[in-house]
Amino acid sequence: MAIRTRDVICPFTIKVRVYWEDTDAGGVVYHAAYVRFLERARTEWLRSLGIGQETLRDVEDRVFAVRWMELDFLKPARLDDELEVGVKVETARHASMMFQQVIRRGEEVLIAARVKAVSLTASEFKPCALTPELLTKFKVPE
Repeated sequence: MAIRTRDVICPFTIKVRVYWEDTDAGGVVYHAAYVRFLERARTEWLRSLGIGQETLRDVEDRVFAVRWMELDFLKPARLDDELEVGVKVETARHASMMFQQVIRRGEEVLIAARVKAVSLTASEFKPCALTPELLTKFKVPE
């Protein structure tokens, strides 16, 4: 079943270069590397909002963890490709966020993903509500 995320326009993107460490012996990106690329984009998206994960952990006793992920591997990336990894908030709820993400090489969509992240206490890894300030920053544009 294809994820409808393929055609999504992501308001936040980062560039990622494919290195040897990201590939298999044939120079094709290993599937787990895409998960790292998606994580980097979400981390940089948070940073762009003025939210540092170390501060969240140390000051607010909060971390975000991936609860669920669905990936559609459409085309392979290869050694030395420059990729664009996009992030779009689909929903932000009481203690979770659903993201749509896309990895492109130029106009070509390579990976479509949906990712659910949850808010947890850093000290006990128990669910905790997003603050009103975080919910405001994560608000989905209409």
